[in-house]
Amino acid sequence: MKKVIAVFDIGKTNKKLLLFDEALSLAYQHEQKLPEILDDDECECDDIAHINTWIVEELEQLAKGAEYDVVAVNFATYGASLMFLDKDGNRLTPVYNYLKKVDPLLSEELFVKYGGEEEFCRVTASPNLGMLLNSGIQMMWIRSEKPELMEKTDAILHFPQYLAYTLHKQVVSEPTSIGCHTFLWNFDSNTYHKWVADYGLELPEPVNNDVVFDAEVGGKKLKVGTGIHDSSASLVPYLKGSDEEFVLVSTGTWCINMNPFNKEPLTTSQLKNDCLCFLSPEKEQVKSSRLFMGHFHEIWVDIFADHFDMPFDTFRNIKFDAEKLELVRSTFEGFPVFFPHGKDSFEVGLAHVNLDVFQDYEEAYTKLMIDLTKLCVESIKLVIPKNDSTKNIFISGGFARNEIFVKLVARSFEDKRVYTSEIDNSSALGAALVVYNEFGNNANPNLDLGLVKWSSEQRIKM
Repeated sequence: MKKVIAVFDIGKTNKKLLLFDEALSLAYQHEQKLPEILDDDECECDDIAHINTWIVEELEQLAKGAEYDVVAVNFATYGASLMFLDKDGNRLTPVYNYLKKVDPLLSEELFVKYGGEEEFCRVTASPNLGMLLNSGIQMMWIRSEKPELMEKTDAILHFPQYLAYTLHKQVVSEPTSIGCHTFLWNFDSNTYHKWVADYGLELPEPVNNDVVFDAEVGGKKLKVGTGIHDSSASLVPYLKGSDEEFVLVSTGTWCINMNPFNKEPLTTSQLKNDCLCFLSPEKEQVKSSRLFMGHFHEIWVDIFADHFDMPFDTFRNIKFDAEKLELVRSTFEGFPVFFPHGKDSFEVGLAHVNLDVFQDYEEAYTKLMIDLTKLCVESIKLVIPKNDSTKNIFISGGFARNEIFVKLVARSFEDKRVYTSEIDNSSALGAALVVYNEFGNNANPNLDLGLVKWSSEQRIKM
């Protein structure tokens, strides 16, 4: 039987089970789409009962089989979501959708009591976006709007820790979930913020992500990790696989730029520019910035397809053309067409751009990528400190396959080596890596980051 680590990667849309062998090769993958249900406020949310059943059924099936020997299980999930448990460990709530609208006065209450909005958000490294990002606000909301539930609450767990709890029954926290813009962590003192105790919330002290607990599923004894926040999990392969300091540009619907080597405190100015901090699995600060780049891109290419009467995925066939790029750049010199006033002017661009100024789809798309990359470069620079020691920029995710984007980034950071990474399922791989020692004392991870080095003019396979 092949020894494997099982990782359940729980996203908002797709739920995956992945098995990694001792060489960190993907031995098996199964994707499950589970329909959402309505919570007690008639808002859509994940069907947690269905997810729990699916996890147990998958592990029981593996235990019965003769192909894989599961030595450990871990979970990577989206953040900003909580589970409230009673004294018997029973669920008191659904997994409320982090897009729920909540009363903004809940956060105002904290700001008034603890130094004002700017200082509170700075010290917790959390922008004020309600329940969208701040799981601490969800605790305030339950306390205010559903006090009967809070009275019954014996434990509060972030989503990955709850899924792990269903197997090992241990109430724990860990750095990546508690430190991901939750309003709960004081980055100055590296402890829970004072308001948590003041409001009578008893939260477990975070343990490092390599901690495991005993469990038994389907008659099979195994180790279960603490669970990990998916964005932080995607950083783990690079932390373990790179010998030099780096910035990771993780692209997708959101472009998340992460610098685990920037120790400068978060400033109010950075916070206002969509910069924040995570905690690494070792409880170290990770300075991060974000840009809704994939969303911006998707909206515009859909508009392009309609305007130029082309298939939606036409952009995939457009390659880097230095002459075309320079022509477009000079034609629209000084005019950020799609974002006339920076990243916050997306809606302005949608309303006012006249696509007839472009000769064809390729010219419009090239200009879009010039404008998007400029915004991304500005976002990356937010996580680069004055005394910068990073040598490399790693680009992962969907835009790593966009030649225009990658070469423009390379041109913008001539003092650094820019690489694209061909790691698939980086969050799940990170979740496996933090419990890799369960393979045994002689286990030696062979981690290939799949790096490709880029310059502004050429692509070099490493």
